Amino acid sequence: MATHTKNMTQGRPLSLIVTFALPLMVGNVFQQLYTVVDTMVVGKALGVDALAALGAADWMNWMMLGVIQGLTQGFSILMAQRFGAGLKEELRTVVGNSAVLSLLSALALLLAGQLLARPVLVLLQTPPEILDAALLYLRIMYLGIPIVMAYNLLACILRSMGDSRTPLQAMAVASFVNIGLDLLFVLVFRLGIGGAAAATLIAQLVSGLYCLYYIRKTESLVLSAQDFRFRKGLPLQLLLLGTPMAFQNAIISVGGMIVQFVVNGSGVIFIAGFTATNKLYGVLEVAATSYGYSMITYAGQNLGAGKTDRIRKGMRSAVAVSLVTSVLIAAFMLLAGRLILGCFISGTPEEYQQTFGIAYYYLAVMSLCLPILYILHVTRSAIQGMGNTLLPMASGIAEFVMRAATAIFLPMVIGETGIFYAEIMAWTGAVLILVISYFIVIRKIEAK
Repeated sequence: MATHTKNMTQGRPLSLIVTFALPLMVGNVFQQLYTVVDTMVVGKALGVDALAALGAADWMNWMMLGVIQGLTQGFSILMAQRFGAGLKEELRTVVGNSAVLSLLSALALLLAGQLLARPVLVLLQTPPEILDAALLYLRIMYLGIPIVMAYNLLACILRSMGDSRTPLQAMAVASFVNIGLDLLFVLVFRLGIGGAAAATLIAQLVSGLYCLYYIRKTESLVLSAQDFRFRKGLPLQLLLLGTPMAFQNAIISVGGMIVQFVVNGSGVIFIAGFTATNKLYGVLEVAATSYGYSMITYAGQNLGAGKTDRIRKGMRSAVAVSLVTSVLIAAFMLLAGRLILGCFISGTPEEYQQTFGIAYYYLAVMSLCLPILYILHVTRSAIQGMGNTLLPMASGIAEFVMRAATAIFLPMVIGETGIFYAEIMAWTGAVLILVISYFIVIRKIEAK
């Protein structure tokens, strides 16, 4: 068995959740580091138009990533349950069937992405001066969908067994690879925004190979050809877990595209300022997603072991630590945000001031409301870990409705800055549904 696996069915919930989440946080910091460096290199070296093109492609790129993450996280729920129950043979079959489903899904997503990239960019009224650059970025990123799918599946396999250290190490290595290639491709070879996309994909390939190396050394994950054959009912069971999570992320992305549609109507300067802060979104939620992954594994393993009382204890601990963390991150971003945003923006003095003002306003709004986002991640992940992915999907629909409605109507009332509150309203709508859903699910499980 891999040396980094962790049984989360025994021990203090708070220490288990935090020690599992900490390596993921560090890994996410490295991941955000190369996202931020991408933006810095593009914004500083290629100018405001290139930064705006990156932003115009953001939500379409995030949609594909969200679908991939949703599928693989859904598959990992069953892995965590089998691992918690000590069913090693069934765990291997789940992993093998998940790999086949992931490959088929990746090929379908690659084809759909290439066919839809340009029509969707046009539909979103992407300004003509940045359309070609945004399309080039998306086409390269979509070619790498099988790579992204492989990394996410491999990382989810490791996390389902309580190993959060190996994905951290993989992301650290990938981060340095990406930064080095960013500087080489964009500054030395002058490959433009396409070079930034290629650097990201190569880094993802490195991180995937790193995870695969450690999985192949894990005794309980030595698969045979039989494990890759679909077992009756198992593919459907996996898809019933993964598809709602993928749909949830997809519908959230559609809401984001509506936001982007509204932003695109405000001109290149506004798009660039909006993009600069959006690239810090991942930094703001870096700990939230880590606590989320921790709760999926924690709830899944304890459900598999039949220890539902520990899920409640773990939930209380996760909520408390996530609230404290969100306040600390919000304070840091409010204090250091001006310095960080200045690293993304270039142009004439007038362009710089306008772009900077838009970016910091948006950053302040999101930072002040960050605790809502952290409650969202922890609660949603706990519910998913308990095997219910339909109620979290309903929260994704609520996010879509609130995000789209706010983006369309609030700017009519208070002006273009109204778009900044679309995220806040989306988080709030989702949290209201998730908190109620959590108590419904946990009571239903306890009643069995």
